Amino acid sequence: MERTILGIGLVALGGFVGALARHGVDVAAGDVTGLGTLVVNVVGSFALGYLVTRTVGPRTRLLVGTGVISSFTTYSTFATDAVALGTVAGTTYVAVSYGLGFAAALAGLAVGGRR
Repeated sequence: MERTILGIGLVALGGFVGALARHGVDVAAGDVTGLGTLVVNVVGSFALGYLVTRTVGPRTRLLVGTGVISSFTTYSTFATDAVALGTVAGTTYVAVSYGLGFAAALAGLAVGGRR
């Protein structure tokens, strides 16, 4: 990992972009509890799966992987949404989120050429 001012700046810039994108998805999802979180986590899983198959430099991984994707996706909101939905709906939400997340990551790996 690059521990320089440039590396820190890349993560910060990527985090800014990812957070804005995350907010945009939440706004588009409206008041449906968990929908925005589900979308960003599935899309982020795909993107990260795809990214790891690419031959990219460490700075690209910092910007895109550590910066953009990590601030775009979320686990804390996912857990909060699951609790807010209640026992049955929350359990279903967790199962669907994990299933789609793993499927999206595998799809990203496949699209990127890693099997």
